[in-house]
Amino acid sequence: MSVLVFGHKSPDTDSTGAPIIWAWYLNHILKTDAEPVLLGKPNSEALFMLDYWGIDMPRIIDELDNGSSVVVVDTNNPDELPDNINKCDILSIIDHHKLVGGLETSYPIDVIIRPLACTATVMIEIIGENSKEMPSKIKGAALSCILSDTLEFRSPTTTDLDRSTAKKLAEDLKIDVQNFASELFKAKSDVSNYTDPELILMDSKKYDVGGKKLRISVMETTQPQEILRRKKSILEAMKDIEAEEGVDQILFFVIDILKKEAILFVPNRLVKEIAEKSFGTSCVEDTAILPGVLSRKKQIIPQLKV
Repeated sequence: MSVLVFGHKSPDTDSTGAPIIWAWYLNHILKTDAEPVLLGKPNSEALFMLDYWGIDMPRIIDELDNGSSVVVVDTNNPDELPDNINKCDILSIIDHHKLVGGLETSYPIDVIIRPLACTATVMIEIIGENSKEMPSKIKGAALSCILSDTLEFRSPTTTDLDRSTAKKLAEDLKIDVQNFASELFKAKSDVSNYTDPELILMDSKKYDVGGKKLRISVMETTQPQEILRRKKSILEAMKDIEAEEGVDQILFFVIDILKKEAILFVPNRLVKEIAEKSFGTSCVEDTAILPGVLSRKKQIIPQLKV
């Protein structure tokens, strides 16, 4: 039976590309039968990546059989994984997020979590010299992941290794980084086919902060006006999701890639107080502008105060 390689639910570009990269490594370098799979439909940018590089979309799975052999990538949070993940045979974890805890294994495994902007960068570093054997489409997936997660090196999570790895991949592929990143972000910004709940949950993670259960959602875009036009209906959809999930509040951040700022939707007093305590900002009607804020991992989650 194949080893299943997957990332988190609601796959973005990194959580779509990273399983493809690692499954290639397991199959072609380590000679281990592996299959990349997804835990949901990829977002518009990830779909663009697959189409651009001619990569077949991995199959989407709704559940895992107990005892399945798996590799978890781009997350280590049980809330972002199948409910029975701890009844599976987790072979390794490869990630770049903070350690959450809660995953269990029957024996010691390799857990590789590195302070880099992108899981694909972690993987290229591990693969090392064998990365020269990667076909163009696998290198293209890796480049796409890095440019997406770093927002073309704008994000404060970007490291020198992320930057140099992306530039080396671009040289190998004979591709212009700036032009390709613009195409990626154009695809990321096209949300016309998404409902409001899909938009809210597209890039969303749950956290407990100060005794409150929060869902932190971000939407990275070069066209924030398209999201702002839907603000009223998005705020209504937020209430419905909060009621369904039993979370205290959804915090919805629109990340303006070009202006390098975040726009936080402020529907009530709780979010207003969180914005003021966490970011020292004042709210104008039902939004708060957060200059320089681009990263949930580095600039939003660590700052949150309730």
